[in-house]
Amino acid sequence: MSENTLAKNFDPHTIEAYWVPEWERRGYSKATIDPTRENFNIQLPPPNVTGTLHMGHAFNQTIMDSLARYHRMKGDNTLWVPGTDHAGIATQIVVERQLNAQKVSRHDLGREKFIERVWKWKEQSGNTITNQVRRLGTSIDWSREYFTMDEKMSRVVRDVFVHLYQQGLIYRGKRLVNWEPSLLTAVSDLEVISEEEDGFLWHINYPLINKSGHVTVATTRPETILGDVALMIHPEDQRYRHLIGQHVKLPLCTREIPIIADNYVDQKFGTGVVKVTPAHDFNDYDVGQRHNLTPINILTLDARINENAPIKYRGLDRFEARRQILADLKEQGLLNAVKPHKLMVPRSDRTGSIIEPMLTNQWFVAMTRPAPDDSFFPGKSIAETALDVVRHGNIKFVPENWTTTYYQWLENIEDWCISRQLWWGHQIPAWYDDVGNVYVAKTEAEAIKKASAAGYNNALKRDEDVLDTWFSSALIPFSSLGWPEKTPELSHFLPSSVLVTGFDIIFFWVARMVMMTTHLTSQIPFKTVYVHGLVRDSEGQKMSKSKGNTLDPIDIIDGVSLETLLAKRTTGLMNPKQAENIEKKTKKEFPNGIAPFGTDALRFTFASMATLGRSINFDLARCEGYRNFCNKLWNATRFVLMNCEGKECGISTHIDDCAHNGSLDFSRPDCWIVSLLHRLTADVTKNFDNYRFDNIASAIYKFVWDEYCDWYVELSKWQIQNGTPAQQRATRYTLLHVLETVLRLAHPIIPFITEALWQKVAPLAGCYPVNEEPGQASLMIQPYPIADLKKINTDDEAWMSGLKAAVDACRNLRGEMVLSPAQRVPLLVSGDIVFLKAIAPYLQTLAKLSEVQVFADESMLDSQAHGAPLAIVGVNRFALKVDVDLVAERERLTREVKRIEGEMVKCYAKLNNQSFITRAPVSVVEVEKQRLVDFKAVLTKLQEQLFRLLA
Repeated sequence: MSENTLAKNFDPHTIEAYWVPEWERRGYSKATIDPTRENFNIQLPPPNVTGTLHMGHAFNQTIMDSLARYHRMKGDNTLWVPGTDHAGIATQIVVERQLNAQKVSRHDLGREKFIERVWKWKEQSGNTITNQVRRLGTSIDWSREYFTMDEKMSRVVRDVFVHLYQQGLIYRGKRLVNWEPSLLTAVSDLEVISEEEDGFLWHINYPLINKSGHVTVATTRPETILGDVALMIHPEDQRYRHLIGQHVKLPLCTREIPIIADNYVDQKFGTGVVKVTPAHDFNDYDVGQRHNLTPINILTLDARINENAPIKYRGLDRFEARRQILADLKEQGLLNAVKPHKLMVPRSDRTGSIIEPMLTNQWFVAMTRPAPDDSFFPGKSIAETALDVVRHGNIKFVPENWTTTYYQWLENIEDWCISRQLWWGHQIPAWYDDVGNVYVAKTEAEAIKKASAAGYNNALKRDEDVLDTWFSSALIPFSSLGWPEKTPELSHFLPSSVLVTGFDIIFFWVARMVMMTTHLTSQIPFKTVYVHGLVRDSEGQKMSKSKGNTLDPIDIIDGVSLETLLAKRTTGLMNPKQAENIEKKTKKEFPNGIAPFGTDALRFTFASMATLGRSINFDLARCEGYRNFCNKLWNATRFVLMNCEGKECGISTHIDDCAHNGSLDFSRPDCWIVSLLHRLTADVTKNFDNYRFDNIASAIYKFVWDEYCDWYVELSKWQIQNGTPAQQRATRYTLLHVLETVLRLAHPIIPFITEALWQKVAPLAGCYPVNEEPGQASLMIQPYPIADLKKINTDDEAWMSGLKAAVDACRNLRGEMVLSPAQRVPLLVSGDIVFLKAIAPYLQTLAKLSEVQVFADESMLDSQAHGAPLAIVGVNRFALKVDVDLVAERERLTREVKRIEGEMVKCYAKLNNQSFITRAPVSVVEVEKQRLVDFKAVLTKLQEQLFRLLA
């Protein structure tokens, strides 16, 4: 083989730099639409255009690309649709922070100029993201790329909004929502992080109007006392039942409020009496609805006290007001007690501001109202339909336990607030006249026409709010395929085959896609939801900027210096002490930065960690192990090419059977590795179908490293050097055949190295189609291997297990005798003569022996090997013929006798345990019985050997 056939060392960067654009140039990822084939469609969860990809994206996309490549190789019509999300609130915050650094606000620019600024950022961030996605080796059809605010996608959003409004499923109303006071917008539950914090429980006295005393209320939010409309007790609380229907004077105010009873009250919390503030608490809002209580909002949108409160407090920030109110309560003798209390505080995950429940006018989608014109499950609400398609098995979750989470969300669903008080996003297609009448239309011209028909002919004002990002995201399963037009893509690829996503957005995205797709298209959006865990650091901590444990997937691929890594982790941190701690942590963990691992090693690591759990602890040590695997595969291929290139490999007359055939004579090791190959193929295929990527990675790793490289390649060296021409051809053929098949099996997980190696191996293995020239074909579009279960030969596998055990026994003897690898000594063996003679040549090579002498009976071996170190494997005995330290050998045999006796004690314990005998499968009990028989036989031989040494 010439030096130029395959580089000496595996260089992932060179391979990736060539194949990323080359695959795209050749158009392999473009979907076919062939009615005779199965269809496979997968949607890329669109990354937000807020910067760059993170480890979660890289993990998610590795799983999706593995599935896409697998199905494409199977011959399916395979479509992977890419896109990016405008991510309203997140992107607006990014751009506003950029402006703040220049001491400019969005209000200084005005809405139009600000939106132009965001579009410029979108171009920058979007291009960065798509380049990162390409670097991960994703086989995406980029010709179908969308952005959720492209005109085509925006038109679908407007059409759907108008349609749902006309059906009565979208309405505008004043309701309580999560309000972000620093951003002045409603936010979704997903954008609220509730964590336990230290706080207080203030006990406040409310005087009874009849002057018979007071009622003490425990609250964590004394500032909202100004908006109280009632006090509430449990109807069965004997302490307070006599107070139901009475009134109290609201402290610091002139109002009187009633005492009501409701089962919602926890009698054990605080004093057992709670205040009802419907305008500032979600649970209180529900209580107010049940008891017809009128909410009183006492906060402005920026969380200051408004005109509904006494003059003294108006204009104060909510926390300033808290301090003043507590001081006034104390002065009036109404502050009964202050107790430390742990409480859950809802904060914005974007800014850290405390979220305020706020009564505001918003747009909502009705979740539980019967949906008209819904043919999927006629007469049901969109939420009920979304529940039923899972209950009836139309959509399946993997793992199945996530269906419980899905059910819990939808069974307790509230109407969906879809409006946001932002500038960046899909502006709501609604216009108002001077008196507040609303005209919902797809265009302003349509709105003017509707207003004119209603008798209004003056100028209309458009609603300034934008839609929740999840509204447009919920339409992606069909909007990305050309809906409402009846496109070929829509008919072939809806529903998509599988959605790959994290458990944290089962409700916010998954459920909403199900609701929207079933209602608007009468189809399900996808057949399977594969739910994976979230990527955390090696200690199980969530990756975050504040913790300084984030990793950029591209840095792992390309490598990064310590200085650059420090800059990435500390830039933008406001707390100097925090930055100092992160710097110390980073220097300790990565003193030399991060070495380049390449894309394949990162992808293999992600696949190996894709267990069906809630979290994925990423450890660079695993990445290093899979980089070593890539090197191992590369070096094995170099060996195969060096021994096969320019040689007769039996390709023109090959047979895939382990038998003698004129020009090919397959050995037992040849047959064994082919048997394992078909077993591996069946295993990998099953696990692809079951989404067990961890099992796929493990199976491929073990086969390549443990079986092919460590055993078969070593055995092939003897066969190529010493076999007959027919045996040599068979071995070369097997080396090529197995390697080429493994490259196809592993390609979906590690596409770059397998493609590069396949380009070298395929011509020798005869794998190019007759109409293609070397260099013009690609592994990416080769057929995925199919297991032939008839080729799995348990006899060959058992034979090889015996050879392995014999080699291991000899190696252990060499180790115990401290023999150097260069020191070759004779081996004396007795037992199964036919087997021992068959393995002798391999045993001599692998165990580094000078010769193997096979004796017909044990006495002949004993006479030649008196005192020599002895190993017993089944019926076979192995002795190295060397000068022996008898004392040391007796000690070794004594230790081995004790070990075997210990194993026998364990067997007896199980077999004498009636519970084990009764409950364990019969096959397991039989295995244990056989183990005991085998241990007895070995013990007898060891004791005989020890007796001879003691004689």
